Amino acid sequence: MKDNGKEREKVACSKYLQVTPRDISWGLAITTIGFQHTHPGDPYPLTAQPDGYNFNSYGRRTLNEYQLVYITRGKGYFESASCSRTRIEAGMMFMLFPGEWHTFAPDPETGWDDHWVGFNGGFIDDKIKSGFFTFKNCVFRVGVDERLTNTFHEIFDLVSDEKKGFQQVASSLAISLIGRLHFEDLNHAYGETYMTRIINQAKAIMQEDMAGSHPLEEIADSLGISYSFFRREFKRRCSISPGQYRLELKLAKAKELLENTNISIAEISSRLHFECIGQFSTFFKKKTGIPPLEYRKRGLKKD
Repeated sequence: MKDNGKEREKVACSKYLQVTPRDISWGLAITTIGFQHTHPGDPYPLTAQPDGYNFNSYGRRTLNEYQLVYITRGKGYFESASCSRTRIEAGMMFMLFPGEWHTFAPDPETGWDDHWVGFNGGFIDDKIKSGFFTFKNCVFRVGVDERLTNTFHEIFDLVSDEKKGFQQVASSLAISLIGRLHFEDLNHAYGETYMTRIINQAKAIMQEDMAGSHPLEEIADSLGISYSFFRREFKRRCSISPGQYRLELKLAKAKELLENTNISIAEISSRLHFECIGQFSTFFKKKTGIPPLEYRKRGLKKD
């Protein structure tokens, strides 16, 4: 696929873990975590997957684990042995069960953004046996909520770092997702107004596109509204313009990279799509009162 004469970059990140009996003894263990941004017309999934995770020639697969799959942009479908073919839209999450075939994919005209986390353990087995979730009741409307996407990304970061005890913290976050799913199911959380859904979707897109490679006008267009209307409603509801919201996301990401990595200031500037180091440094100092290098040094002194 081509976009504006340039080949589009594939955005897909995933981790697959070897789970030990000790991990399982905690009650829940993470087996996989990932996310991908599928452009309209892109093949799905974007990248090859390990044995046991690939779809067959009929577009189906059967896993040996549970998974939660969260769609934050676009639309498509989901179907399983127990659940008839269901239209999936942004703000919906579905659960996959071990030993049951399923199939899902985005609409070629829209693509979609999906996050997933896989897990196994006695905790979820007990919840299924107790009837909290069933094979037929496996699709949920939870809304496009940056708190949910944050949780997926937090699990991904923990798994990527692989520090001692990461499984226990990551699995606890997965349990919070499962609890949220149950809460939304009980309370039928469908009360979002149309514009609230639009704003939440825009926030999720901006958070996924931290570098700001997609102009705000393009985001508004992808959500089916004019930019002027989008900007006015965003500011009215969030007390900040979408442009300023994106800058706050960049600032938060810059602080995170300065505090937790050894990445150079030049690389951070490039990752966040600033034109040069000088522009980034000026932006950072204006927001925090100190240059980025000084911010990093102060963080090291605290340690």
